[in-house]
Amino acid sequence: MPETPGSEEEGAVPARRLNARPTDAFDLGNLTFYPGPSPYLERRALVFDLILTGDPPPQPVARYAEAVARFYPRFAGAGLPDHAHLFAAMVAELGRLDIGLELHRWQVHPRGRYDRIAVQALDRSTQHQVVYAAWDWLEAIGSGAPFDPGARMAELQAEFNRSPYGGPTTYALLAAADRRGIPTRYLRDEGLIQYGYGRRQVRGVSTTFSTDSQLDSDFTTRKDDCKAFLARRGFPVPRGEVVTRLEGALAAARELGWPVAVKPLGGHKGIGVTANVRDSDELAAAFARAGGQDVIVETSLSGSDFRLLCVNGRFVAALERRPPWVEGDGISTLDQLIGRENARPERADSPTSPLGKILRDEAMIACIEQQGYTRQSIPAAGAVVRLRKVANLSAGGVSIDVTPRVHVDNQILAQEVARHLRLTCLGIDVIAEDLGRSWKEGGLGIIEINAAPGVFMHVRPALGGGVDVPGAILDTWFSQGRPARIPIFVFNALGPEAIREIVDLVLSRFPHWHLGAVCPSGVFINRSERPMHPDYLTNVENLLRDPGIDLLLVAYDEATLERDGMAHEGHDMVVLDKQSPTEEILARDLRPGGTLIKLTGRDVLIRRQGLVEEFTLDPEDRFGRVFLREVALIIGGMG
Repeated sequence: MPETPGSEEEGAVPARRLNARPTDAFDLGNLTFYPGPSPYLERRALVFDLILTGDPPPQPVARYAEAVARFYPRFAGAGLPDHAHLFAAMVAELGRLDIGLELHRWQVHPRGRYDRIAVQALDRSTQHQVVYAAWDWLEAIGSGAPFDPGARMAELQAEFNRSPYGGPTTYALLAAADRRGIPTRYLRDEGLIQYGYGRRQVRGVSTTFSTDSQLDSDFTTRKDDCKAFLARRGFPVPRGEVVTRLEGALAAARELGWPVAVKPLGGHKGIGVTANVRDSDELAAAFARAGGQDVIVETSLSGSDFRLLCVNGRFVAALERRPPWVEGDGISTLDQLIGRENARPERADSPTSPLGKILRDEAMIACIEQQGYTRQSIPAAGAVVRLRKVANLSAGGVSIDVTPRVHVDNQILAQEVARHLRLTCLGIDVIAEDLGRSWKEGGLGIIEINAAPGVFMHVRPALGGGVDVPGAILDTWFSQGRPARIPIFVFNALGPEAIREIVDLVLSRFPHWHLGAVCPSGVFINRSERPMHPDYLTNVENLLRDPGIDLLLVAYDEATLERDGMAHEGHDMVVLDKQSPTEEILARDLRPGGTLIKLTGRDVLIRRQGLVEEFTLDPEDRFGRVFLREVALIIGGMG
């Protein structure tokens, strides 16, 4: 990362502004996104230089902090020592957005005339906007110009929602992985999240993973075939048939008997579903809502809507889903009541809010009209108005955790269904009068099964306690005794000859292993040289992505660390030979129990598992023999 020009002389005013406007008290430069640890922070971060322009001079730190505290009370009396720490703290606070992203690390590196600031980040684009929002806010405080933190936060939240990390299920999985020390990264070309490294990795999007059967996942989208599959195995499902025309839907409804449920053959998330259809007029509207072709008409079951969730074939959670409703006050119209309900913080419709916005659509209008209302009606005080027939959470439905009261027979039923499909996660939607009563007594029907179900509603339901479903998912691959990482050995200097020696040593113990190695001279898998990408970090990332790699060797010199940082978090052995101060940060990221080997002149220091050994090399000794001995000790302890 280059130094900010024109800023080296202590106390001097920069000869030119980098990005500041003529009226700005602050200037920013060298915004650099590091996808992994760097000399400036041990996590992925956005790093930038902050300069005080001197014209105009900045306000006192306490005045800025007092103004920010009106929106973020924790800034009141925070005791921040200078403008750089104020700026860094603001970027970190804004970067957590309104959803409490678990991004807490930041650091200020004084550079004399300017400060280099590193703030932990997740999405590159969002974090850039966060930095500029903090800058604009401080300039507005200093000049007295208007600034709306709430509106700016809404823009930042929208930017994050569009990112690969913005989905509630994806973020819940990432947060759970972080708490468990499982490394993650986004594979941009594939649109997937990678959990773990090398042969211990798994990749996925939402709750679909590389270990899942694509055949089984596709099968769950064929709703009519799934129903026949379940019925053949004795599972309780409602009678129904697939129709392509309205006339066929009417004939099916008369044969089944009113009321019926209508839904698209290939639907998901409750879109286009209408329950409790009671006559031909309602059926015509429901048929159109379901797409007007390839529509399922089936017996409408009585009871509540539940989702049973299985992970790796085991029942883990259950949720009741209720359609949204409002209660009249005798004064407000339905539109006004819905507007107030949608304004509740719980309905922020963010990746971590328990409730979504209530949709004002055709289905809602049809539902309230059947109850004798219009959007401009004023319900009596205490009158409860249902806003939908279907408990669609994405349209404003309410989620209620009911995991503790599910009858054991119903838990076994869910597991028996999941056992037939090779899927990490399976959502089983049922209608039941009472989940606390066995399905064998009647009163329960399986409506459909869903691969890749959303899980955040289980983590943070609108009502009831949450269930750590993301943790249960990650335990599928990374439970006790099954690490997410492969061994990683890093060096500040490494060449092909040393790589070959290490490869030969490791293969003598594990002949079926594949060792990946990256150094300035090339990329290797075992002794075979592979094509090298011009971007150095891409070569490391490619080997971390390779599901056949058992151990990784990487060289990071000073230039690479300053320019790119590292591609991974944590390593098991660090070998430093005539290291620079920047290269010393490799020792900072050594994992607990790891081994550090450092050569200074002819003096060697070895620190392993809390023990320290120091000695001087004999003139005929070679440093390579030292770290080869340590490699032998490390792999000797591996199974």
